[in-house]
Amino acid sequence: MKKKILVIGAGSDVAQALSRLRAERGHILWLTARSQEALQPLLADLKVRYQAEALGFVYDAELHPAEDLMAQLPGIPDEVHVAMGYLGNPDRLDDPKDAARILKVNFSAAVLLMNAVMHAMIEKQIKGVLVGISSVAGERGRKSNFLYGAAKAGFSTYLDGLRNAGFSHGIHVMTVKPGFIRSKMTAGLPLPGPLTASPQQVASAIIKGMKKGRGTVYVLPVWSIIMLLIRNIPDVLFKRLNL
Repeated sequence: MKKKILVIGAGSDVAQALSRLRAERGHILWLTARSQEALQPLLADLKVRYQAEALGFVYDAELHPAEDLMAQLPGIPDEVHVAMGYLGNPDRLDDPKDAARILKVNFSAAVLLMNAVMHAMIEKQIKGVLVGISSVAGERGRKSNFLYGAAKAGFSTYLDGLRNAGFSHGIHVMTVKPGFIRSKMTAGLPLPGPLTASPQQVASAIIKGMKKGRGTVYVLPVWSIIMLLIRNIPDVLFKRLNL
């Protein structure tokens, strides 16, 4: 059966890899980005390569309320992937605008959007799937990315609660923690090869996790071990580490 799949942040490498996998299966795709120009190459590729039913919608999480996007859609999606994110500059304590953007894109805007989708699914009795791409950065605050990590920590906790709230309605909520990803967002950063996933690996892990009904998915399983160790480093030692 064809599913109506909403992908938020379709300009990201992960979202594009995921969109291709879902188009390959013949599903209907509703993709969002900050501009139609950002959407056109992907929409054209999906239609030519997979003959996909794909529509694009302009949605800027910093400017548009979730209700505006929901009003544009031709229906209620069966499956939603929130793949938007903004890393920002973690070293600038004197840049409140950048800090606000980090917190809004990675947390508050994502939460309000998923609230709106969950409400619509419950009203229409759709037993759907909501997927939020969070981050291992949210498992313990570190000086290298504490603003981004704080936003993702909040998002992960929110997804835990949303999963609990959705269960009685037959709605599954999944949290994805990729670790490092080779993408436009991390271009130029020194990434450790064995701990870095490709967008295709992330997309495949999401599909696999949904099929298995997982609550939380670490794209590379080694990250669950790494973060267990990091969470358990005593604070007296942790604050002296260059992490």
